[in-house]
Amino acid sequence: MKVLLVNGGPHERGCTYTALCEIEKELKANGIESEIFWLGNKSVRGCIGCGKCRDNDGHCVFNDDVANILIDKAAECDGFVFGSPVHYAAPSGTICAVLDRAFYAGGKNFKYKPGAAVLSCRRAGSTAAFDVLNKYFTISNMPIISSGYWNMVHGSKAEDVLQDQEGLQIMRTLGKNMSWMLRCIDCGRRNNILKPEDEAKIKTNFIR
Repeated sequence: MKVLLVNGGPHERGCTYTALCEIEKELKANGIESEIFWLGNKSVRGCIGCGKCRDNDGHCVFNDDVANILIDKAAECDGFVFGSPVHYAAPSGTICAVLDRAFYAGGKNFKYKPGAAVLSCRRAGSTAAFDVLNKYFTISNMPIISSGYWNMVHGSKAEDVLQDQEGLQIMRTLGKNMSWMLRCIDCGRRNNILKPEDEAKIKTNFIR
């Protein structure tokens, strides 16, 4: 079993990375493989709604950034943690742009796999940003992994996060809960308790 921890911050080893590392320690302690994947700080495209991914084997037609790399990594993973700093009470533009395309084009690689969102902020805006990232899970049949408090850490730099003892405990609890959920799902699978069968999609709008 493997969890992909996505660092959506502009700094490879900043506050978000520090939070993800605390989760990773618990995953490893519980025998769960993990990988921290940094989305980087180069330009990424937003989704333009062209729909061409439907004819592109579950990949975005734009192949000049990390979106398709994330889609391919997702296929090999059993759970996800998406981490981001808070920018104007929202997740980073990078992680939103990448997740919009990854979920739209390669959503099958995330479906029914547990997910968690983690936010780092100096002071506030974290709960609004937390809500944005959780929306990716709730539209994709993904169980959401919670902790003993909202999944956030505080600090202006990585050294500050290491002083946020409550935040670090929240991350450790999240790692334990993710490990527990993955083992439960694996146990169910081995006992023929499989994921639900999908119904044909019904789409309704309200324009008559």
